[in-house]
Amino acid sequence: MSDSPILERAQRFLSVLRHCQVLGMSVHSAKPDGLILRLPYSPQIVGNPETGVIHGGAITTLMDTTCGISTVCVLPEFEICPTLDLRIDYMHPAEPHKDVFGFAECYRVTPNVIFTRGYAYQDDPSQPIAHVVGAFMRMGKSAQSGKGVTASIQGGGQ
Repeated sequence: MSDSPILERAQRFLSVLRHCQVLGMSVHSAKPDGLILRLPYSPQIVGNPETGVIHGGAITTLMDTTCGISTVCVLPEFEICPTLDLRIDYMHPAEPHKDVFGFAECYRVTPNVIFTRGYAYQDDPSQPIAHVVGAFMRMGKSAQSGKGVTASIQGGGQ
């Protein structure tokens, strides 16, 4: 186990998302000031076989997931927070045969909505592939059943 409860919670959250397992995503780091996920390059996520460029949908999935899981960095306990709104501005295509990293932070937490922002990059965070802003609805502890996915993320389930 990790020394960081935030890192452990982020890893558990990611581990229950089947589409992220299929994409091979992993938690690179998770701290109170933000989260970084890694999307490994693979032929299955290539959008253009002639160039080897990663499909934009894979980058969108990375960034939606990174923003969503970044909520565990700021909330004292796990809450279900589905995506309300997500905007991604693509700066340039990802370079073929290189992993992509997604960084996200929560910059405002209200009783009902968590606001996030971040970027996708490869070698250099100062040269982003894309910028993202997102809003996530707080459903609160009352929305949780205590079983299944929620219990697994909290560490007490299946």
